Amino acid sequence: MTANPYTVVVEKPHEGLRIDGVLAELLSDLSRSHLQKLLSGGHVRVNGTIETSKKYKVKVEDEIIINLPEPELLDVLPENISLDIVYEDSDILVVNKPKGLVVHPAAGNHTGTLVNAILYHCKDLSGINGMIRPGIVHRIDKDTSGLLMIAKNDFTHASLAAQLKAHSITRIYHAIAYNNFKEDTGTIDAPIGRDPNNRLRMMVLKQNSRQAITHYSVLERFGGFTYIEVRLETGRTHQIRVHMAYVNHPLLGDQVYGPRKKFLGIESQMLHAKVLGFIHPRTGTYMEFDSELPEEFDKIIKWGREKQ
Repeated sequence: MTANPYTVVVEKPHEGLRIDGVLAELLSDLSRSHLQKLLSGGHVRVNGTIETSKKYKVKVEDEIIINLPEPELLDVLPENISLDIVYEDSDILVVNKPKGLVVHPAAGNHTGTLVNAILYHCKDLSGINGMIRPGIVHRIDKDTSGLLMIAKNDFTHASLAAQLKAHSITRIYHAIAYNNFKEDTGTIDAPIGRDPNNRLRMMVLKQNSRQAITHYSVLERFGGFTYIEVRLETGRTHQIRVHMAYVNHPLLGDQVYGPRKKFLGIESQMLHAKVLGFIHPRTGTYMEFDSELPEEFDKIIKWGREKQ
């Protein structure tokens, strides 16, 4: 038994590239690592023949069909963890994730995550992203707070994932960055890939990377810091953090991409997913949600205004 298959026909721009990279770019709701597992498990066919190598170089007009296996039974247990629910219906759950809460379990760590909490709250979730990420259409870092949408069924998941791929979902973040921006608005268009020297970090790279576009505007200036609004056009891992560090404006508190020194007791990145908007898959109505800033933001903004 399989879920609905994905079908991809290779076009000229992707000719000669590895199949796992091409599929990861075209199918934004499936991670590269997940696709590699699907390949090795015999779930991918190229022109009718099973292809198991992630290094296969695609050709123009290759027809690639990915048959998703039925989701495995979860060994992740529901936990009665409090959820800040912003919206809920039979298809979608929108939650305001606090800083410090991991979105989904990792190997050897299956407790205390948002997924554990959602499993307790919801009886049914989409299975497209497999046993560890039920319902998870997109995610934010452990130490980033803010709005996330959760799919309760595969129909909803596929629709929301398609909107992500088409860059039609509204995702607005608020952040506090180091240094004063010279301009009031700007766009960073720089590809992001995994740091070859540190697999836990991402960086701007020309090779083995994916297009990443970030738009920003200044909300307030506080001398050595700037309060900004950021709009994501793409959604790469650590995108805002990497792009801001790349243009010499690392986020305050970001111990990975910015200064390690602490300021006013801030120990993690000042980044909040404030606004989330999408077209409801079943009703076709555009819905948009806004969330309040965490107390840490209020603390820094108040400090900055008093210093003016």
